[in-house]
Amino acid sequence: MKQPARTPQGKKPAARVKRKSREELNQEARDRKRDKKHRGNASGSRANSGSTTSQGTAGRQQQDPRIGSKKPIALGADAAQSVKPAQTKPAVKKKAVAVDPADELTALENDPRLDGLLDRLENGDTLSAEDQAWLDQTLDRIDVLMEQLGIDINEGNDEEDQEAEEDMYRLLKGSH
Repeated sequence: MKQPARTPQGKKPAARVKRKSREELNQEARDRKRDKKHRGNASGSRANSGSTTSQGTAGRQQQDPRIGSKKPIALGADAAQSVKPAQTKPAVKKKAVAVDPADELTALENDPRLDGLLDRLENGDTLSAEDQAWLDQTLDRIDVLMEQLGIDINEGNDEEDQEAEEDMYRLLKGSH
């Protein structure tokens, strides 16, 4: 028995697809590569991005896309003269707020800067004029606060001073 034809009789059979040659395939690949290579922004587009914007912004001054200070800096020999010396310790003036004198005295006595400067003086070091002025001012303030609180520095120290002097004489006499 004979089998019927697979195509309907009213239609022609489909034409065979012609295979592309190696040269044609290579050329298509090169074209795809070229198209892929040119993706992205044009060179310099980051720096010149504002130039292609709408004309409405042309009236305003363009903003600089760079980050940071735009202040001009003098270069060369003139620059060294224009630089101001930096202050090491700016003078900070504290306004007197109604503080309890006992609390203020305690704070001044526990001040690490005061302790450091007094230690340097005891070791025989010389202080700068600024440090010496601050130390004198602080010690004067401590004296005023002690007078307000009724504290006497020399109170009861006379007996201790005499005992200390006697101990020193004994040590000096005993060592010879």
